[in-house]
Amino acid sequence: MTTEPTGPTGPSGPTARVLVVEDDEDLRVAITAELHGSGLPVLEAGDLAQADAELATGGFACAVFDRMLPDGDSIEYVHRRRQEGWAVPVLFLTARDSLADRVAGFEHGGDDYLVKPFAVAEMSARVHALYRRAGAGRPSVLRHEDLEMDCARRQVRRGRTLLTLSDKEFAVLEYLLSRPDQAVGRDELIEHCWDMSTDPMSNVVDVVIRRLRVRLGEPEVIHTVRGRGYRIADR
Repeated sequence: MTTEPTGPTGPSGPTARVLVVEDDEDLRVAITAELHGSGLPVLEAGDLAQADAELATGGFACAVFDRMLPDGDSIEYVHRRRQEGWAVPVLFLTARDSLADRVAGFEHGGDDYLVKPFAVAEMSARVHALYRRAGAGRPSVLRHEDLEMDCARRQVRRGRTLLTLSDKEFAVLEYLLSRPDQAVGRDELIEHCWDMSTDPMSNVVDVVIRRLRVRLGEPEVIHTVRGRGYRIADR
């Protein structure tokens, strides 16, 4: 599995993922659906052991942890990881609403703390804020010839023309632009631009690439590398 290296300010990859760790399946599904619908690639875990296995693969911009999980208190887990140098931003979700509990969350390495029950829209806004924070260390503008992507403003221009892209088109183009002249396979694009429920045998990548080529116009910048995938290049 291809992974993204992590650093002190978060993942280096432009489409790093969000990890949602929640043992209540209905709530986990609702959180994942909200974040995925807002354009973020999401992986799920139901306990700390699963979370540990997912985090070992790297490439995460932030994580959402339920406080009390079947195999332990997540603030102790995060505190231990922080002592080891782990820097991924964390949002804690919990029914514990006392001042002491909130303070403990921050003192143990949390970056944000949200008390249940909560509005999923507010949760999503908080996750997006952590996601942006994690990406602060990467280039905010990606370019190839006359194609320019402003990642912070989520704007793409070809020459003087401002283009309108869907969230998925933006994510795929961003990933390709971050790897100029490198062939990127379909599986790698699915891993970084979709969530884990996407069927790797489906044609979702080809559909998005086709739409991107139409939106970007001529001369073509996304080229097919036979047997290897796609790459951004002059020819």
